[in-house]
Amino acid sequence: MHAEVLGVKPAEGNPVFVLVHGLGMSSLYFMPMARRLARHGKVYVPDLPGFGRSSKPGHPLSIPGLADALAGWLELHQLGPALLIGNSLGAQVIMDLAVRYPRRLAGAVLVSPTVDPAARSIVAQTLRLIADVWKEPPSLYWIGLADYWRAGFRTMLHTLRHALADPVLDKLPRIGVPTLLVRGGRDPIVPQAWIEQAARLIPGARLAVLPGAAHAVNYNSPDALVDLVLGFMGEVASSPVQLQDKQLPSDPGSMSARNLIAMQPGNAG
Repeated sequence: MHAEVLGVKPAEGNPVFVLVHGLGMSSLYFMPMARRLARHGKVYVPDLPGFGRSSKPGHPLSIPGLADALAGWLELHQLGPALLIGNSLGAQVIMDLAVRYPRRLAGAVLVSPTVDPAARSIVAQTLRLIADVWKEPPSLYWIGLADYWRAGFRTMLHTLRHALADPVLDKLPRIGVPTLLVRGGRDPIVPQAWIEQAARLIPGARLAVLPGAAHAVNYNSPDALVDLVLGFMGEVASSPVQLQDKQLPSDPGSMSARNLIAMQPGNAG
């Protein structure tokens, strides 16, 4: 697994941020936010297996498989508890991680989390994505096209199918880490009704809406999102939660810890 690494040297009092990209994307579109967060702590932006500059596994991974890969990467680099921030499918991965590996998280920021139960089909999600494209900065088009090309159609399609099949509604009530949900007010992929439903299901969750933002809030509104994250981080620091990892059955699409270590994730800063 490739990762971009920015920020001040880890020390007591310096938070660790891990940013998790959405479907087909990579660390690249998180860099505007990462550079701003790097003024406040150590920032890691990994490319999930099959995406960006990370190696491709033998088959596209399910959501639990991606969460297992991320958990193994966090363990290998001795990161955590960290504040995990995910956009879109990245938020889905963090949800699964928070349920099964809560000790790895100091908190979770779910930005534009998918998938809205009212649009659980490839056609519906594709139409919403097309509607969102025109609301994003044009510079994001080129990043997205390059990342989609690098991931490949097969990986994109199978990962989307895994995302649509992921039982998000079952997982949300089991999230025990401090959680902030963020929605862009102009986001057609994550409507207001869905984000409010998700916030109600997660115990003690906070919800924030940025009226002028679209789906990729981390790219189109990085300053506003960083302000929200820093405020939330202050709340988390003032009321830490003690959690235990849950020994749940691994998903057939996941990767074993031995395979994860064999991949030897590397950092590029």
